[in-house]
Parts: sequence; structure tokens; C-alpha cells
Amino acid sequence: MSARAPISLLKLALLTVLLVCSAIGAMTGAAAAVDETAILAKKPPAKLSAFGFFADASRQVPAEGVIPFAPRTPLFTDFAEKRRFVYVPEGESAVYDAHEAFAFPVGSALIKTFAYEAADRPGGLRLVETRVLLRQEKGWQAWAYVWNEDQSEAELKIAGAKIPMTVPIPGGGTQDIVYAVPNKAQCKGCHALDGEVVPIGPKARNLNHVFPYRQGEENQLAHWAEAGMLTGLPDLADVPAVPDWLDETAPLDKRARAWLDINCAHCHRAEGPASNSGLFLTWDEKEPAALGIGKRPVAAGRGAGHLKVDIEPGDPDASILVYRVESNEPGVMMPELGRSLTDSRAVALLREWVASME
Repeated sequence: MSARAPISLLKLALLTVLLVCSAIGAMTGAAAAVDETAILAKKPPAKLSAFGFFADASRQVPAEGVIPFAPRTPLFTDFAEKRRFVYVPEGESAVYDAHEAFAFPVGSALIKTFAYEAADRPGGLRLVETRVLLRQEKGWQAWAYVWNEDQSEAELKIAGAKIPMTVPIPGGGTQDIVYAVPNKAQCKGCHALDGEVVPIGPKARNLNHVFPYRQGEENQLAHWAEAGMLTGLPDLADVPAVPDWLDETAPLDKRARAWLDINCAHCHRAEGPASNSGLFLTWDEKEPAALGIGKRPVAAGRGAGHLKVDIEPGDPDASILVYRVESNEPGVMMPELGRSLTDSRAVALLREWVASME
């Protein structure tokens, strides 16, 4: 054997490894890049897989360049678990904002999958729908994709969908519901700000906490900045932060305000669809009357439950806000979209918050 033979064998071994890796990538989708032409297309693709957001969609493993994230306090949707991801085109970045959702560049995408625990499904989850927000030249576009039974693909549902299913309830037990996938108009109903569709979750106060990345735990905002996905981030000590609403060691007022901010304030704010109510529930709101304290409703219809004020300090039973969050009756319940069940934990928190007021 010549002296050059070992080098040839080494090359052969390396080639074999590369071929194996390539085969694995082809099977899992790990080698596929996000298709920015699908993000920017006027007509959305019929199937979620066309975007290339996932290396393994059934297990919600993101593709390269797609980053998982989570708000500290999430929006409630009939006890669904959610897997959230963000994609920003290479070489581009979102711009930090201390109060509103970050300004994302054209070609960005926000992906959110709604799922329930299911031991017999891939990844231990039954995937129900994946919603995408796509940043195009003329603004954001929102679309919903519904997963098939074998969890291999999700299909576009412009008109929404109704899915009968049984869901687990925290603390034990199950509940039969008709899960509602929003139609195109309903997406805009929650995501409207000054008449434009905008994201809700990716705000500084929601992301200013540690996330368990594959490489280890790290503050999400710092992670985004280090990855070049976010510019303008100040010192983390100067960034607002909401608590986990279920963390009983956090101040009661902040927990209640965090829940209202993520669940209600996208509509109940001066620039939102419920601006005519005069009830403004954003995290930054300081005016007691705007928060509903001692405030009479603009319209005293069935939704008011014959009660006189939005929040009666010290008396949750006399407070319209508590009454509507506690209800699951259409036309009364708040939020009016995205749920058919009542989260008793949220009701207990808001009742305790109102009862603590003097």
C-alpha cells in the first residue's frame, strides 16, 4: 500500500459521513432552508410545509434560522399549549421598542402552533393548528393552518374551522369543546392596531426572561441580540418585564396586570378595536379610571350583567370585568374570541386582585 492510501481512505470515510448526514437531512427536513418567497407571496401556500419552518414539523423542531420563544405570561386559548417561533431573514434584524411589538423587517415570520398533550402522538403533542404572521412589503398577513390526523401536514383554512375535541384541564379531568380556528377577519380583529395588523406577543416586557434553548438557558432578548436578530436593545436592567401570572411569589397587582395585558389589552387600548369602551388594560396604563376602577361602562347591555362599574374596589362580585372573564357565554365572555372555556385560575387571580383594592 502506498503512503497516499491512508489519505484516500480518510477522504472516503469523510464522504461516507457527509452522505449519511445528507440522507438524514433529507428525511427530517433539517437541511431545508426557510422559503422566503413563500413568506412574501401574495397568495399563501396551501400547505404549511411549503414555508420550510420546521426540520421535524410533527415534533415542532424548528429549521435552521427559526428560533423558539415564549412570553412570560401567555394568552389563554382553551388550555392549549403553544409552541412559538420567529424567523428573521439573514442579515436583517428587528428593532427594539420599549412598549410595543418590535418592528420586524420584510420577510420575517412569527409562527405559533396550538397543541394539547397526547402521549400517543409524536413529541407527546396533538397538533391542532399553526398560525403564521408574515411580514410583507405592505404589512403583516395572518393565516391559519389546520393539522391532519396523522400530524404529517397542516393545510390552509382561510375561512377558519370548527374542530370537536376533548381537551385536558389543569389539575385533572377533561372537557369536550368545539375548538375554533379563526378565519382571516377574526385574525385581524385581535391583531389590529390603528387599523393595521400587528403582532401581539413579541414585546420587550414579554420576552425579558430566561428561555431553555438547546445550548442552555439564556435571556431571550440577549439571545436575539447576540444572534443579530434584534438591534437597539438597552441594558437588560432598563428593559420592562412582566411576571409569570401563576407565580404566587410575584406581587398580586403585577400578576393581574400581566394577565390583562396579554389577554385583553390588544383590543382594550386607545388604538385598539375596543377603544370606544374607554377601558384600557395595557401594562403601561396608569390612570385608575382607564383601568376600569370605579368606571361606568359606555354601554350597559347584557354583557354588563346588570352591574354598574367595570371594577368595584373590594367587591369582585360587583365588577363587570370579573363577571365577563368568568363567563363562557357568547356575547358576555371576555375575551370574546379564542376561548370557549373559563380558566378558573385567572378568575381567582382577578377576584383576589379586585378584593385587595381599597
